Amino acid sequence: MAEKVRNIVVEELMRTPVEMQRVELVERKGIGHPDSIADGIAEAVSRALSREYVKRYGIILHHNTDQVEVVGGKAYPRFGGGEVIKPIYILLSGRAVEIVDRELFPVHEVAIKAAREYLRKAVRHLDLENHVIIDSRIGQGSVDLVGVFNKAKETPIPLANDTSFGVGYAPLSETERIVYETERLLNSDEFKRKYPAVGEDIKVMGLRKGDEIDITIAAAIVDSEVANPDEYMAVKEAIYEAALSVAEEHTERKVNIYVNTADDPEKGIYYITVTGTSAEAGDDGSVGRGNRVNGLITPNRHMSMEAAAGKNPVSHVGKIYNLLSMLIANDIAEQVEGVEEVYVRILSQIGKPIDEPLVASVQIIPKKGYHLETIQKPAYEIADAWLADITKIQKMILEDKLNVF
Repeated sequence: MAEKVRNIVVEELMRTPVEMQRVELVERKGIGHPDSIADGIAEAVSRALSREYVKRYGIILHHNTDQVEVVGGKAYPRFGGGEVIKPIYILLSGRAVEIVDRELFPVHEVAIKAAREYLRKAVRHLDLENHVIIDSRIGQGSVDLVGVFNKAKETPIPLANDTSFGVGYAPLSETERIVYETERLLNSDEFKRKYPAVGEDIKVMGLRKGDEIDITIAAAIVDSEVANPDEYMAVKEAIYEAALSVAEEHTERKVNIYVNTADDPEKGIYYITVTGTSAEAGDDGSVGRGNRVNGLITPNRHMSMEAAAGKNPVSHVGKIYNLLSMLIANDIAEQVEGVEEVYVRILSQIGKPIDEPLVASVQIIPKKGYHLETIQKPAYEIADAWLADITKIQKMILEDKLNVF
């Protein structure tokens, strides 16, 4: 059987590398941010459904659970411990196969259980019995397994369910790395054990102007873990020191750290919460409004607006191609000598095999002294190898080896 010749285009990109641009903006929404909660639940539900479908039927059946809404509640936080007086409402929506060969598959039970398990891990101080309501309105679908298996035999490579594109780039800039690693540290188990007052709703915004970086952190502090303003300020200082340590690991530029800048001690204003997330106090969240698949929001870079979380990992190119683009870009940046920056864009065509995109565009900024001619072939080969093994993405998702936000 002849090897597939894929439409992969490797070209030189004429633009100023991000590290040389005067102004750079980077954002990361932490796992407890309402938008990240929506993403996390959507993805947890998709993975739970996928695993249960495989367990029962040996194959992942059609579903998309990327329609999750987090409707903020109402709370009265106070030092020493406040209360949630109106619970957070979480709506699970989307589509999933519920009738399989005329038998009922427990879509809603699997989905709600997955959502609860995710919240238990993601937001430690959230009381799942009293602080949140989870409502599943996932739409129904039915399937004849014989037909599904026959189709899989005929087309072992899934067909794209949409005409859509994915985008990835590498490597991360210093500012991007600092923003990403700061949130990861502040929400790490190790940091939480030492400072349990730090909630999971942590947003990190990075601004680089020339060779000076400003890192602004909004971190929800759990009121039951701080008895008074002095304890609160001590926690803020710990956040500051942790963020500074991350910055010093990744740059020699001057870095300014700002934590909870809306605080006004003279007026008794502090960022305290009952649960550790602003979703308790009216902040809403939706799938797709937060981080891209590399965990960042980067207006200086090429980005896709596609919401990856919750989309099925078999044929939904809005998920698969964004992850694939990121992986290809990472490998090219790490393995090919002379690459300053690389941007990957992959476009599908509905109904066509996902390993044969309409185009896979690889744009490279060579380092000084290097030319595209020496970079082009290895970059092409990396992209082609990933496309040839594209179903690996599905396996990596189900083994929790890939995050989507």
